[in-house]
Amino acid sequence: MTPLDLVVTPRGTRFLGRYFPCTIGRGGIVPAAAKREGDGATPAGVHRIVGMLYRPDRLAHLPDWALPIGPSDLWSDDSADPDYNLTARAPHRFSHEKLRRADPLYDLVLITDWNWPHAEPGRGSAIFLHAWRRPGYPTAGCVAFAPQNLRWIAQRIRPQTRLIVRA
Repeated sequence: MTPLDLVVTPRGTRFLGRYFPCTIGRGGIVPAAAKREGDGATPAGVHRIVGMLYRPDRLAHLPDWALPIGPSDLWSDDSADPDYNLTARAPHRFSHEKLRRADPLYDLVLITDWNWPHAEPGRGSAIFLHAWRRPGYPTAGCVAFAPQNLRWIAQRIRPQTRLIVRA
């Protein structure tokens, strides 16, 4: 491990010598081999941070590699979609998540390399770091933080930053 790793622990997520409260999937943490689409679980393992998305109408002053989320931006969660576990644009005939949401959960999204970029159908999609709904409220498999903590983390991650989730 390096100081630039985000390490999910029973106390929260450790990063750069600090602990941040976080929430994980409603299905708990599962071994990577057991992760399935829709199970609500957070996959154990070492995951690279491969992208950052943000709502430019709500946030500013992010790292220059962050990409804006537009009104038509989606994330495919349909195993039958050739673009499964990738970004897509509306209109899109396969099942998907809207990245531009009315609530603030996806105002800032850090994308992990879970089942990406060459996704195996049914192994799970959209494993992100994003803002939580409220403290203690589980996600659908992501790791979620208080919005101000997520912004603090986003300003400090680097290309070598990894998310380490232990079973």
